[in-house]
Parts: sequence; C-alpha cells; structure tokens
Amino acid sequence: MRILLAEDDAKLGKLIKHMLEKAAIQVDWVLSGDLALEYALHDPYDVVILDWMMPGQTGIIVCDQLRKRGYQGAILMLTAKDALDDRVLGLDTGADDYFVKPFEFAELLARIRALSRRCRVSLAEDILQVGSVSFNCLTHCVRRGDTEIQLTSREFRLLDLLVRNQAHVIPREVILDRVWGLETDVSSNNLDAYVRLLRKKLSLFDDVVEIQTVRGIGYKLEVQDVYQNP
Repeated sequence: MRILLAEDDAKLGKLIKHMLEKAAIQVDWVLSGDLALEYALHDPYDVVILDWMMPGQTGIIVCDQLRKRGYQGAILMLTAKDALDDRVLGLDTGADDYFVKPFEFAELLARIRALSRRCRVSLAEDILQVGSVSFNCLTHCVRRGDTEIQLTSREFRLLDLLVRNQAHVIPREVILDRVWGLETDVSSNNLDAYVRLLRKKLSLFDDVVEIQTVRGIGYKLEVQDVYQNP
C-alpha cells in the first residue's frame, strides 16, 4: 500500500510516517498543501491523508481541487478541527473519511485499510502501458512480450516516476525527493547507482526502454512506440 501524507507538523508527520512504515506501508510525506496537490496528481496512491491547516493551500482546498480535477483515489482528512460544521464541510468537499486529532494510531491504520479496500481502483489502472512495455504497479514487474523483469520497491518507484513523466526531464533533486523522501540523507551517487541497475535490467528489452542522462539536470525516459515481437 502506498500513502501520501500531508502534515506540516514535523514531529507528528515524522511519527505517523514511522508508524505507517512499521506496518509495511510505503509513505511519501510532504509539508505543504501545494506539494500534496502536485504529488497526488502525478503519482498513484492508495490513500491521501490531508491535514486541514497547512502552508500554501489548506487540506480542504487540496481535497476540493483534487476532486474537481477528477481524482478518484481515497482521501482522509486528519485534523484538529472537530466541530460538526467542519466535518460536514470536509466530507462535502470530497473527503472519504474525517478523523480528528488526537487519535489512536491503531484506529488510523484501520481507517486507512478500510479506505484502501473501499476505494481500490480497478486492476486495469494498476498496469501502465507505454508502447510495447507494461508496468505493473502492484507486482513491480515490467514486461515486454514474453520477457519480464522484477524490480525492487525503490527501483520501481524510480522507474514509475520516469514513466509517468515520459520524455520530460526530471531534475535530480526532484527524483531524490520523490523516491527517497524528506528525511533521508541520500546522495546523488545513490541515484546514479540505481539508474545503472535499472539500465542493466531494462537492457533485456533490446533498448526499447532507455533512461537518458541530461547532463547537469537529471534523467528522462524514452520508450519506443512500435511493438516488435521479441
């Protein structure tokens, strides 16, 4: 399961992220509504958790904007605003659930799992097809014809980001933030090492999928559109 957590309280955000990861849930944590909107619109999440009061756009505005742009994923409002009118507004804006701080983590986890089951998108939407290559977001497998490669979770997150922004250059700093997150003191050398590993695995597809280096900026993905039987 993959979660987007938007929480500007650094202490609380760090704690929630840590507890969710202990429950084997993959978490992207952002500190503002603006980043939450950007992440949710460009990456697949099982559940988006939004704090109401955040820098930039508030959680309620982010929720409203996501729904107006056709976002179909599960949204959980997690906030200290406990008045009945606030709860009604949150749900009417498009949230699937509304949970008030302070809270017990066990109940938060149960609500997340319930939302994920209830709002699960169809299997077809879990498989990205680009040219002759399919990317399975559930199994982290990449397939072309009869050839299939298995990626680690981190490798797939990196490739998934490149696939969803195909032919666009993604700066190194953005990749490090999206794939490794806010807390990790990861270096550019780590990114380069993962790119080398991915290139080696993708070479089995006869250069149909190619990660290109854009010197001084970052990386981009090129995929050939013409299918040829291996």
